[in-house]
Amino acid sequence: MKIDVHAHIVDQRYLDELSTTLALETEKTEDGQTLFRHRGSTVAWSREDMFDITGRLKDMDAKGIDKRILSLSTPNVYLWDEAKQIDMARQINDALARICRQHSDRFVGLASLPLKNVEASLTELDRALQDLDMKGVIIGSNVDGTYLDAPEFAPLWEKIDRLRLPVFEHPMFPRSTDGFEGYELPLRLGMIFDTTLAATRFIYSGLFERYPNFPYILAHTGGALLMALERLDNGYRLFPDCRQHISKLPSLYARRLYYDTTAFGKNALDFAIKTVGASQLLFGTDDPFIGANTAHVDMLDLPDAEKSAIFSGNAIRLFGL
Repeated sequence: MKIDVHAHIVDQRYLDELSTTLALETEKTEDGQTLFRHRGSTVAWSREDMFDITGRLKDMDAKGIDKRILSLSTPNVYLWDEAKQIDMARQINDALARICRQHSDRFVGLASLPLKNVEASLTELDRALQDLDMKGVIIGSNVDGTYLDAPEFAPLWEKIDRLRLPVFEHPMFPRSTDGFEGYELPLRLGMIFDTTLAATRFIYSGLFERYPNFPYILAHTGGALLMALERLDNGYRLFPDCRQHISKLPSLYARRLYYDTTAFGKNALDFAIKTVGASQLLFGTDDPFIGANTAHVDMLDLPDAEKSAIFSGNAIRLFGL
C-alpha cells in the first residue's frame, strides 16, 4: 500500500478570493499554467487538470498510489484579515471534506485553521475533527510573518498535544523576502529556509519539550534542518540562549520529528534516513504541483520492511488510518 501524505486541494473559489484580496496579477504560460503573481513572484498557480478529481484519481491509479492526505498549500488562509480568515478556513475545510466524503477510500483531509485568532482556531479544530472527519491539521511555517512558537499559540499546542493530533507543516514565504528577488526564489529557496527556521525556533523554544505527544511532520524532508543539526547542537553547547528552554541537544528533538520524502533526491533521502531513520519518513509527492510518482522511494537501497514503513506503515500509525 502507498499513502501520499503531501498532496493538495486546489479550489477555484479559494484562488479567486486570494487573487482578489491581494490584487494579484495573473499570467498564462505556454504549457497551460495560470500563475498568480505578486511583486514579481508567483504566490500560487494552477492548471485546469488540478481541479479534475476524476483525473487525479486516474493519475493515482497509474502511479500505484492508494490514498492521499490532502491539505491546502501556500499561502493557506493567512493573508486575509482575522475575520475573513475565519470564513476562508471554514470554506476550504468544507470543500476539502466534500471531496474526502465522495472518495473516502482514497482521500483524507487535514484542516486549515484561522491562526490569526487562536480561539477561533480551537473552535474550527473541533468542527473539523467532529463534523468533517479531518485526521489532523496543516500549519504554515509562519502566519503572515508570525512564528508559531509565540506565547499566544500555547492553547492550540496544548490541545493538539492532548489529542496527539498529527500536524503537517507546510512552508510559507519568509517574513522578509529581501534577497529573494527574481528566479522564483521565494518558492525555490525561501520556503526551504522558512521550514528550517520554524523548526529550529520550535526546538530551541522548548515547544517539543513542553508538548511531546503529537506527531509533527515537516514538508520537503525538513528543508535544511537535518543538515544543520550539528550546528544547532553546537549552539546548545556554547550559548545559554540556546539551552534556555530545552534540556537536551536539538538533534535529539529532531530525531523524534517526522519528514516527508519531497526532497525527492536520492542523496537527500539517504541522508535523512541515516540521520533519523526510516521510521521517521513518510512518502509524499507534492501533488498536483510536482506530482511525483513512487520512484524516489523505490530507488532507495532499503529492506522491504523499511520501504513499506515509508510508503504506508508510518502514515497508518500516525494518522490512525
